[in-house]
Amino acid sequence: MRYVLYNPLAGNGSCEKETRKWIEGMQDVTPIDLHRITSFQAFFDGLEREDTVVLCGGDGTLNRFANDTKGVDIRNPVYYYAVGSGNDFARELGKKRGDAPDFTINGYLKRLPTVSVNGKKHLFINGVGYGIDGYCCEVGDAMREENQRTHKDKPINYTSIAIKGLLFHYKPTSATVTVDGKEYAFEKVWLAPTMHGKYYGGGMMPTPAQDRASDTLSVMVFHGSGKLRTLTIFPSIFKGEHVRHSKYVTVLEGKEIEISFDSPRPLQIDGETVREVRSYTASVAVSKEASKEKKENVALFV
Repeated sequence: MRYVLYNPLAGNGSCEKETRKWIEGMQDVTPIDLHRITSFQAFFDGLEREDTVVLCGGDGTLNRFANDTKGVDIRNPVYYYAVGSGNDFARELGKKRGDAPDFTINGYLKRLPTVSVNGKKHLFINGVGYGIDGYCCEVGDAMREENQRTHKDKPINYTSIAIKGLLFHYKPTSATVTVDGKEYAFEKVWLAPTMHGKYYGGGMMPTPAQDRASDTLSVMVFHGSGKLRTLTIFPSIFKGEHVRHSKYVTVLEGKEIEISFDSPRPLQIDGETVREVRSYTASVAVSKEASKEKKENVALFV
């Protein structure tokens, strides 16, 4: 049996429709709304060894699944059907939105990095955004809630939100960045994301050299620039070329990274917004065996 777990909220509400269209005509398939699963331990304990699972959604769905299944012994292969709005995890693996789910994610979900924020600890898949990227998610959430309240479908353009934020609404902060015990100070910080993968935010590449199979994280600090200079450099982040502007962009690597702002700002974890954050700490501890397992994780979908 193939169990297809979908997140009806993913893809700006299009995930269920696209998932059902994909499985139409398939045999031995059971679609399940993720929100109806109250215990993943019980769900996986109830599967036969030959059963397979397909997780359908985006990066936020992956994040929620990883955190909800922490500590669960998953013995069945779990495949991934990327039908979210950003799909940065799939992008890093060379996949596009709606591509056939021909790879498993079991290995990628093991020994994930954690982020501690506001007294809580979370696993994360791609990255933790702090600064104007968190602001964009906060504004996008408000627009999405307004669409639901008014029953409209007004498009949410994060690039437009970022540009308007840079020009009018978002104010940079001073920041202290501590990497494996070494402290750095920055002024006029616009972005300070810590990355496990290469991509976040629907295709942005803040740390182009970051390898999710490594045992380190990378933090990119975009700092010291005015509004117009920031607007000039910002588009190059989609190709990872912003790192050439070394006067304004600093990339550091380490196992434990702490970021503190001098005033609260929104933060996003794989696209999920956390408001009023003054600091966060991201850390990773991955063995060589786990890194090898991640690299050898791809399997054929049958």
